[in-house]
Amino acid sequence: MIQLIIGKKGTGKTKVLIEKINDAIKTTTGDLVCIEKGEKIRYDISYKVRLVDADRFGISGYETLYGFIAGMMAGNYDIKEIYVDSVLKIGGPDLNELGVTLDKLDVLTGDDTLLVFTVSADESELPDTVKKYL
Repeated sequence: MIQLIIGKKGTGKTKVLIEKINDAIKTTTGDLVCIEKGEKIRYDISYKVRLVDADRFGISGYETLYGFIAGMMAGNYDIKEIYVDSVLKIGGPDLNELGVTLDKLDVLTGDDTLLVFTVSADESELPDTVKKYL
């Protein structure tokens, strides 16, 4: 299942993401992963969450992001929730390409894993391939 947190820069998306992560750690039955560009939220989330710096692992572009998530899930069947902060900074500004990647990830995860992304865009800017995950 995929969820999106959308809004322009400075609207509090990352704060909402941090709250979701810290709430989920109390109730999840599996592992949680947070992927971000840089390490700006390291001290805001629980130490129980596997924090991944996209830069450190060379994740840039949507194909690389998809491959990384697929590889993590293949290597750890206990991952139940994955959070990605600033997906446009990691994958790139092409919202149509984001939609294609979300479709592929939705097939990959099914109902077994929750994926939550922050997207710096207004709803009016999103193509239908992305809007369907709102």
